[in-house]
Amino acid sequence: MTANTIIEGYLARFPRSAAIAYAAVVLAFALVALWASLDVLQRRQEVAASADMLSVLEARNPARRALPPVGDAAVVTGSPFIEGPTLTVAGASLMERVAGAITRAGGNILSSQVDVQGTQAKDGFVAISVSCEIEQPSLQKVLYDLEAGMPLLFVDQLVAQSPEGKPGAVGSRLHVLISVSGQWQGTK
Repeated sequence: MTANTIIEGYLARFPRSAAIAYAAVVLAFALVALWASLDVLQRRQEVAASADMLSVLEARNPARRALPPVGDAAVVTGSPFIEGPTLTVAGASLMERVAGAITRAGGNILSSQVDVQGTQAKDGFVAISVSCEIEQPSLQKVLYDLEAGMPLLFVDQLVAQSPEGKPGAVGSRLHVLISVSGQWQGTK
């Protein structure tokens, strides 16, 4: 005799035990489903509690409060490449961008030079050198404007010199030589 025939014979003699076994299996499945549902609800409550804790912690962080909201106009947008149909026009666009940053910070441009035939020009980079006068606190604003805005620009060289005879005098302007480069995407 096999185990299968023994079970069938037992269930044929005692049909109530078959019904009880069936009810036990259905009840076991119902308990497993209930346990899984309660587990999901508990995890949802834990996630909600964690989200509440995160919002409390973020409210305490002063650096997070100072950041502009996502939809604010201060968010930098635009192409990371210098725009222009030719390399010369791209150089002029770069010069316009750097000159605008310097004049917005209250500086005066003394001289400028666009380098479209340098060693990096083969790789699509355009470089300029600008000599200007600017106050020391404004120099930081210029550097931030150039490096944080679009298109992506790189300050390759920065030489700042205080006027002779007045080092560190209040209101004295620095003589600054700055070299800036950016990548030109080229014609499409």
